[in-house]
Amino acid sequence: MSTLREAKIGQIVVVKRLHGDGAVKRRIMDMGITKSTELYIRKVAPLGDPIEITVRGYELTLRKADAKMIEIE
Repeated sequence: MSTLREAKIGQIVVVKRLHGDGAVKRRIMDMGITKSTELYIRKVAPLGDPIEITVRGYELTLRKADAKMIEIE
């Protein structure tokens, strides 16, 4: 299992599954990150947190802890 946290800059990944529960999972889904969504890794901060991605044509910044809950393929 690999997560969004492990993805490299320039990589295009597809969301396989969302982990977590309750409000955190709901917040991730509300941002447009759902199963089978394609994500492009734009930037990663020097210390690895946060991660900037492109989702459905807009840019989004995620914390490393949130990225860890997103399983990718």
